[in-house]
Amino acid sequence: MAATLLSSLGRGAVSAVAAISAFAVMAQQTASAQSLIRDAEIEDTLRVYTNPLLEAAGLRSEDVKILVVNEDSVNAFVAGGQNIFVNTGLIMRAERPNEIIGVLAHETGHIAGGHLSRSHQAMSQAMGPMLISIGLGVLAMAAGAPDAGAALIAGSQGFAMASFVRFTQTQESAADQAGANFLERSGQSGRGLISFFDSEIRPYEWQTRRAPPWMMTHPFSSDRVESLRQRVNAASNRDAVDTPENIRRFQFMQAKLIGFIRSEGQVLGRYPLRDTSQPARYARAIVYYRNAKLPQARAELDILIAEDPQNPYFQELMGQILFENGRPAESIPYHRRSLELAPRQPLLQVNLARALVAAQGRAGSDEALRLLSEAVAKEPDNGFAWREMAATRYERGEESLAELASAEASFTVGDYSSALSFAERARRSLPRNTVDYRRADDIVNFAGNEVRERAERRRS
Repeated sequence: MAATLLSSLGRGAVSAVAAISAFAVMAQQTASAQSLIRDAEIEDTLRVYTNPLLEAAGLRSEDVKILVVNEDSVNAFVAGGQNIFVNTGLIMRAERPNEIIGVLAHETGHIAGGHLSRSHQAMSQAMGPMLISIGLGVLAMAAGAPDAGAALIAGSQGFAMASFVRFTQTQESAADQAGANFLERSGQSGRGLISFFDSEIRPYEWQTRRAPPWMMTHPFSSDRVESLRQRVNAASNRDAVDTPENIRRFQFMQAKLIGFIRSEGQVLGRYPLRDTSQPARYARAIVYYRNAKLPQARAELDILIAEDPQNPYFQELMGQILFENGRPAESIPYHRRSLELAPRQPLLQVNLARALVAAQGRAGSDEALRLLSEAVAKEPDNGFAWREMAATRYERGEESLAELASAEASFTVGDYSSALSFAERARRSLPRNTVDYRRADDIVNFAGNEVRERAERRRS
């Protein structure tokens, strides 16, 4: 009987603990379950939108990363420290820049409030009611009331969740108010956040109101809207409008995402041939390129480049189209021009570097290596740049350094087994007491520990 009781208690406790722990990793899992999009133009636009908010919040822009998640749902969240994740669905469904900026202000509120770190404390506090419930359940079972005891243990998850969601609802409301404050300080209106709630979230509130209260991690959207409305209407910048530059950036960002993500029919439905605006041509050029219609893609891009030869991203796209259609030599002038117009952009540096190596081999590797070194110095976790670095090192016959670059590439994506294998091979041939040797040694030690711990977890 004692063994059975202990077994039942163990299952109940583990179930309740798992439910609480899920909140700790939910945001990270959401990000990792979907692919991240790297695009210099979109990232630059989101950075331009976010920097005034970070300044208003007293945060350093270099400490905050902005990442784009290829996910169609309307969402943004903070995870993994000071990282703001923005779903493509949110960007594509917004009607004006101020709506996206309003959401970014809300997420900035989470960072400024230290909500992510405080969530761990809240989870620890939520364990108290859960453990009390489990303890009462055990006592009830011991007193001869197994049904009541089982109910208490089963309900422990609800007690813990109820405690935790009260905390998260408070956080969400605080982030709303902080975001409105940051918008006001940066001279922007908060009306976009309200209109976005009204159009994209509030229509589905009837579904959330049917859920158990202890599952509601956010306040009801109608309550959030009305609370925000009072704050925004009292603000001095409530009637501020989007700047022409923010609107231009918004239109091109949406056009690019729609061109890359939607079908050709959907793109042409949104941007019909009669629409000769630059964003429309941009979206059509992208979807034509995706569908291997090179003449049509180049025709649209030729017009765009002629109209605005100073746009680095028109040049980048033409270079990408040529490179991926087996014409790397022709792509080089476009990639070079894009980098001249947007200097020190890591993704643009990688584009030019790989075109140089593909077109010129060893002759182009010196410049490519310089570009890639600058890119990984600025973005040490850029796996794409490290892979190109490995290819360039192999082209130069520098096998040990190529192995080290491959280890870095695997390490950035969490493939510790591959990182360990590459780093061990690099370490065997690199000169001792050099920076490269020490880096290979660090990867061997860290990746080796991770591989062993994962193996132990699988065995247990």
